Amino acid sequence: MDIPLFKIYWDDDDLKAVSDSIKRGMNWAAGPSILEFENLISKYTGRKYAVVFNSGTSALHALLLAYGIGKGDEVIVPSFSFIATSNPVLFVSAKPVFADIEEETCGLNSEDVRKKITPKTKAVIAMHYGGAVSKEIRELKKIAKENNLLLIEDAAESFGARLNDQKVGTFGDSAMFSFCQTKVFTTGEGGSIVTDSKDIFEKLKLIRAHGRAEDSNYFSTGEYMDYVSLGYNFRMADISAALGVSQIKKVDKLIEKRREKAQYLTKALSGLMLNDIFIYDFPAELYHVYQEYPIRVKSGEEKRDSLKKYLSRKGIGTRISFKPIHLTHFYKNVLGYSGKLEVTEKVSREALSLPIYPDLTIKEINYIAQEIKNFYG
Repeated sequence: MDIPLFKIYWDDDDLKAVSDSIKRGMNWAAGPSILEFENLISKYTGRKYAVVFNSGTSALHALLLAYGIGKGDEVIVPSFSFIATSNPVLFVSAKPVFADIEEETCGLNSEDVRKKITPKTKAVIAMHYGGAVSKEIRELKKIAKENNLLLIEDAAESFGARLNDQKVGTFGDSAMFSFCQTKVFTTGEGGSIVTDSKDIFEKLKLIRAHGRAEDSNYFSTGEYMDYVSLGYNFRMADISAALGVSQIKKVDKLIEKRREKAQYLTKALSGLMLNDIFIYDFPAELYHVYQEYPIRVKSGEEKRDSLKKYLSRKGIGTRISFKPIHLTHFYKNVLGYSGKLEVTEKVSREALSLPIYPDLTIKEINYIAQEIKNFYG
């Protein structure tokens, strides 16, 4: 069988949305779908403002600029994450400071965050892993408040997740979402910031459009619009936003499909009775959206890598999420990062993500479980 790590869910509504945007014959770069998409994101998350960007990385970069974080500042980040969590800190000439994680949801460990705070610390970026909500996010918020720090949520992987009744993206001062093709819904590439701050909202709009003060569609007017700050071309295209509008309208259905498939996969793997395979048992108060389905191979990296290669030969896609950022060549050998993050490195040696997507079939799930059983003989 051929079972990729992920498949994008699309339907005729998506085709029509993009087609309608194209058929307008104008406003492909900046059009009505942008505002509609932003309003839907704002409404879904319950935050006052949403600003969309061409990627989650651009969104996080712009947010750090909007908060005035720069040279001489420190930002506490996880090393167990995609590298785009820490790189934007470097983009604004600040310093990423890595803290360790807890093992239950793989979010930042609040006690280690406390230890990493210095007079230079300006913010904490808490990453929600794989569709979860970091279980210590409320404690991280408390720590940030006590130390007059910003709390920024990297919720790239967890749109729609909840802790009890509180949605991801509403715990921090602001939050970033990604709409890259692997996420629970997608615009192909894209991202968003949500916030309740009007000041940050206005700054983000300037930063994404060259610092241009826009009171109407720049491409549809001949009027001069002044450039009042330094900015970038971080805009999302209207065609992408049109796809986002269509996709977000069915995001709850997509999440439920993911949760159903994850529940069946958990049952199938549990039935194997393999002591070497660790299956996450998430807290009851966590509504997980399963952007990824993570397991861990307890015997470590060598066995995990062998399992990954075996499954690949059997047509099953997997991914290691994540290799520690502080151990990448750039951070270790170019920037000179050193030090040990015990839990991060342990989890990373064991981590393996299995296929999960709305159209994954029961037959395919059983095949995945059977091949893992075959690997262990």
